[in-house]
Amino acid sequence: MALGGCTEEPQAAPGFPLPDRPVSGLGSNEFSSEDQRDSVGEAQKVMDLAEIDTGMTVADIGAGNGYYTVRLAERVGAGGRVLAQDIDQNALDRLARRVERYRLDNVSIRRGEFADPRLPADSFDRIFMVHMYHEIEQPYEFLWRMWPALREEGQVIVVDRDRPTDQHGIDPLLLSCEFERVGFELVAFKDAPELSGYYAQFKAAAKRPEPGEIKPCRSDNPK
Repeated sequence: MALGGCTEEPQAAPGFPLPDRPVSGLGSNEFSSEDQRDSVGEAQKVMDLAEIDTGMTVADIGAGNGYYTVRLAERVGAGGRVLAQDIDQNALDRLARRVERYRLDNVSIRRGEFADPRLPADSFDRIFMVHMYHEIEQPYEFLWRMWPALREEGQVIVVDRDRPTDQHGIDPLLLSCEFERVGFELVAFKDAPELSGYYAQFKAAAKRPEPGEIKPCRSDNPK
């Protein structure tokens, strides 16, 4: 799920805190092939846990070459929509060719930014963030700007690994803390070795704090 491809150093917007933790390098993590991932039913299991159904509108953040994008497109059907987002234009160009080749008329592609997924407000039943959250250098700003994109009862789906954040993973307690600080609530969690990590599901809380009210989580005491 590559987010890399840009060498500019991102800067936090005024008012947003920086994370108290290191960040994984962009685009440097290698994953199994799609056939290997399908052999353990990865996408099917994640979509089942997320209760993806026909007619839903879903965002795939850090879509990369589109492993989840194409499978989500099939799952939501002609009446649903999938928005594939990444900050790597080369990856998006490859994905666009794949979408055209597969004739996926229900998929749209958009380039995001380091600290802003650039998702339209009140638009998504599910937002997928699979093996990419640890690469976000400005997580509080990113999540804060993502918050309005969920529809009522919408959910954010995170799949990641329980390992240090500079080693392509994140402690699930730290993940939950960072989400909660910007106005999300954890609604489901599952250890999932078959997914090379764990599964977490969040919803938008009743209130999103102002940027200046956000206090960063301590990586040595994520509460």
